[in-house]
Amino acid sequence: MDIELLAKQGRTKIHSGLAGIDVNQLMRLRKQTLRNCFSSFEQDENRLEFLARVQEIEFFNDAASQTPNSTWFSLENMCKPTIWVACSDDGITDFTSLIPMALEKVKTLIYFGDNNTQYLKRAFAGIIPTIIKVDDLESAVYKAFYLSEGNEAVLFSPACKTQHTVEELGHSFKRVVQEL
Repeated sequence: MDIELLAKQGRTKIHSGLAGIDVNQLMRLRKQTLRNCFSSFEQDENRLEFLARVQEIEFFNDAASQTPNSTWFSLENMCKPTIWVACSDDGITDFTSLIPMALEKVKTLIYFGDNNTQYLKRAFAGIIPTIIKVDDLESAVYKAFYLSEGNEAVLFSPACKTQHTVEELGHSFKRVVQEL
């Protein structure tokens, strides 16, 4: 089947078909096989990774989400009001797809980076109630912690490419959260 025909079928039909395939495959497996498969499952580092709960505030490391699409997925999975920590952008990334999810889930956007443009601020002005620029990741984490009101989540999800590697960003975020 070519990609155009697949797209014309619609999302619901595709998801139903995929779910049907999974169920048929799972019915052939034995209970012990399923237990073995799921017991060896490990969380991907830097992908919507739960780090800690500090004074009722949950911290999630999503440093690997360096596109708006992957950040959209992460925001969709947030079940609490969210403070989103992002990286500044050079103005090339189109954040339009994030607007509905930001409107629904994000109470504060805190961004940092070497780029002094206000692109993120302009992109989400009127969408996210509070938007703050800070100098670095450490300042962003502390600002998020002090702005949160409890029973909220802090999500570090860059949403764009940065000059740092995913591992560098993820480890830096973890270190700062551990210091709280």
